[in-house]
Amino acid sequence: MRRSLLRHLTAAVAVALLVVGVAEPAAARTPGSPSTAPGVVRTVVRDAATGAPVPRACAAFVPVDAAALASVILGEDQLGRYGGCADEQGTLVADNVTPGDYRLLVRPYDTTAHGWQWVGRHGGTGERERARVVRVRAGAVTDVPAIRLDPPGSIAGVVTDAATGAPVYRALAMVVPYVPHPKYGDHGPTTDEDGRYTITGLGPYHWPVQFAANGLATVWSGGVGRREQARSVRVRAHQTVTLDQALPAGTLVSGAVRVDELATYAQVIAFDATSGDLAGVADVGSGYALRLLPGQRVKLRCDCTYAPQVWHRDAASFGAATPVRVRRTPTVVDFDLG
Repeated sequence: MRRSLLRHLTAAVAVALLVVGVAEPAAARTPGSPSTAPGVVRTVVRDAATGAPVPRACAAFVPVDAAALASVILGEDQLGRYGGCADEQGTLVADNVTPGDYRLLVRPYDTTAHGWQWVGRHGGTGERERARVVRVRAGAVTDVPAIRLDPPGSIAGVVTDAATGAPVYRALAMVVPYVPHPKYGDHGPTTDEDGRYTITGLGPYHWPVQFAANGLATVWSGGVGRREQARSVRVRAHQTVTLDQALPAGTLVSGAVRVDELATYAQVIAFDATSGDLAGVADVGSGYALRLLPGQRVKLRCDCTYAPQVWHRDAASFGAATPVRVRRTPTVVDFDLG
């Protein structure tokens, strides 16, 4: 019995190490070197008004590199792989961080007292592109200036079908895109039967919001396909701001998926070809059907087997994938994994 348990644990550790190696951001790996010494990031989290330490606020290290950002998989946010939480004195130390360039998203434990923020150069921001870039070097300690958290506010609104005006049920409303899990659907805010949603616990800044629903195009606030073009909404402390959004049908991007053994939860995922942001997710049977906006330029990945993911066309990585330009007429992109 003990030998059997030992073999089981040894196999589990081997699999865990393999997963960590695969998930490591592409920008952090040095060609030709088997490993890179990790770095350490130190900072302190405080209340912006009083300067008092804020305990248990957690920081996500979000890679700047588009290929690393696109490593997100089933059920995950686009929030990177590393982070840490502040202690009772507000001190936050993140060790074992793979070298590379990151932006920090801080999420307080008590979102009734403080709101989320991307860490900017002069305080918080809701726009990722305005966040401070933190460079983590191999074997070095990086000190980040004190992070000051502001009071929270909320965004609420109604999501409708652009063609019919009807409310959209179970649409996702996200300030950080994520790959939804077909089985576990309670990851974040979704719309009710009247199309209403609420996002709470956001810092008082301008926030872009992404909306996604089955059978309709995934869009950022303002009805655009790219985060950089989104119409951000200004959140105010202790208030709820209204943001309604209509979802268009978009252009159909579809194809067949030929595979010997289909994974239990198979998906084709679209990423913005430049930024690496999620642009759409479709479940896979014998094929898939995505709805994207005309003018978008995306890279498609098929997470369809229990083997490594495959990018279009038969590429092994985001960088090597062939971009697809979405036009006004339907586009066919097949995956042959047999």
